[in-house]
Parts: sequence; C-alpha cells; structure tokens
Amino acid sequence: MSIWSRILDALSALRHGEGLGAVFERLSTAPEKSVGFTIAVIALGAKMAKADGAVTRNEVTAFREVFHIPKEAEAAAGRVFNLARQDVAGFEDYAARIGKMFDSEADTLIDLMDSLFHIAVADGAYHPHEEVFLRRVQEIFGLSESCFRQIRARHVADAPPDPYEVLGVSPDTPMDQIRAAWRREIKESHPDRMIARGVPEEALHLAERRIRAVNAAWEEITAARA
Repeated sequence: MSIWSRILDALSALRHGEGLGAVFERLSTAPEKSVGFTIAVIALGAKMAKADGAVTRNEVTAFREVFHIPKEAEAAAGRVFNLARQDVAGFEDYAARIGKMFDSEADTLIDLMDSLFHIAVADGAYHPHEEVFLRRVQEIFGLSESCFRQIRARHVADAPPDPYEVLGVSPDTPMDQIRAAWRREIKESHPDRMIARGVPEEALHLAERRIRAVNAAWEEITAARA
C-alpha cells in the first residue's frame, strides 16, 4: 500500500467533528511515522502558506519537490492541504502535536524544518511572516537557535551561505571538530538514516540537497584554511 493510500486511510479514520490534529495522536509508532511525517509537512506547509498571505504556484511545486506525488495521489495530498487550511486549530497546536509525535527525535524534527524551509523559499523570497512562523515552530519543537541558523543557512539566499553555520560550528572551532561535524551531517543525511527515523522514501530528495550543501560548506572551509 502506498503512503498516499495510507494517508487517505488515516484521514478517513477521523471521527465527525475531529480536526486534522487528531491524526498526529494516532501515528506515533513505526511504520506509520512516515505517514505522520508526510501529513505534518503538508499541514504545517499549508498553515505557513497562510502566514505570507497567498499560496503560489511555486509553493505548490515545492511540495512536489519535497515529495514525489504521482498523479493518482494528488487528491490525497490536496485533501491534507485543504483540511489544514480550513481547520480552526492554529499552527502552534499542530506543531505541539507533531513535536509530541516525534518526542526525543530531534533529527526527525530537523528533517521537518528542512522541508518547511524549502517550501518557504520556493517563490524566490523569504517573507518576514514566514521567519516568524518558522521560529515559533522551532521553539515548540525545542530546537536550538544554532540549529535554526544552520537550517536557515542552507536555504535562505539573503546572503551567501556561511559555511560554518551550514555545519553548525563557529569560525574558531578547531579543524578536527569541524571535520567531525561534517561527518555527522553526512551520516545523518544518508537516505537509510532518514528512512529509519520516519522520513518517507517519497521525500528523499531532501537528503540529496542537504548533502550537497554540507559538502560545499566543508570544501569552502578546507580551502580557506589550506
């Protein structure tokens, strides 16, 4: 059964009057965490689209870049998006439920933030309301400020990416520790690792982009210190 069929099954299990947030209470164990991850990205992405006032074609395209959505699955993805936009629950409620679903799994929450940043900048701009939105999600998820800056540096093109921020280190960090940080990022970005922590195969484009950014940062630092 495809992940999109499983998503439709999860939505059909909602009782009359329940909001989309109730889904997150029921998807806290493997293998359904991949369903929860997918719904979480689409649902928070829908709430974020409201934050900057419009849903653009680029943002819709960004969902397709995060997830491979076949033609026959468009209805399932669209239903999640529309339910989230229409739900009276706010994004903070969603973020709290999602944080609880992935409790003590910081790397999965980082994967989620990575997805949301990709969607945020899909229209070629990074709206101040999106910054406020993502910072609040970061706080609810319990991710550190340095972690937020690290993810932001990989996506937001308001300045050339700081290679140290991309790797989550500082310019005065010893080279052996920078090398360790680079290796950790490569290890945690491996598709097998991401699948193991709940990222669906349909979203593994994230791994490719992250690895490119991490390797570029490492190469820039090593060249500068040579």
